[in-house]
Amino acid sequence: MFSHVTLGTNDFPKARAFYDTILPPLGWSCIDASAEHGYAGYARAEGTTPQFWLLKPIDGKAATVGNGVTIAFEAKNRAAVDAFHAAALAAGARDEGAPGLRPHYHADYYGAYVRDLDGNKLCCVCHKPPA
Repeated sequence: MFSHVTLGTNDFPKARAFYDTILPPLGWSCIDASAEHGYAGYARAEGTTPQFWLLKPIDGKAATVGNGVTIAFEAKNRAAVDAFHAAALAAGARDEGAPGLRPHYHADYYGAYVRDLDGNKLCCVCHKPPA
């Protein structure tokens, strides 16, 4: 459904290090980046979608957090959700909900929530029953 998601940051080097730490447990890696231009793109493999792009806002204004906005990364299994959450907290994220079932969404919704270094709300979710 989505080609890509773009998220602004006010401190590109710190944000890049953060996402370089939290996305590998989900099988995502940096596919393109420019420190000079302040952007980095992530995907499961180069040339595939969906993609996640981190950048300094193109208009030169400060990046801001959207109220009600959550970016959710899908995990292959519940262990990957746990690894994502642990990596995010170790990299300086703020906890917004420990890994666990959220049966009010559906019976097998296993997710975790954090705020990144810029305050953006992130989710990691597995929709499958336990292996």
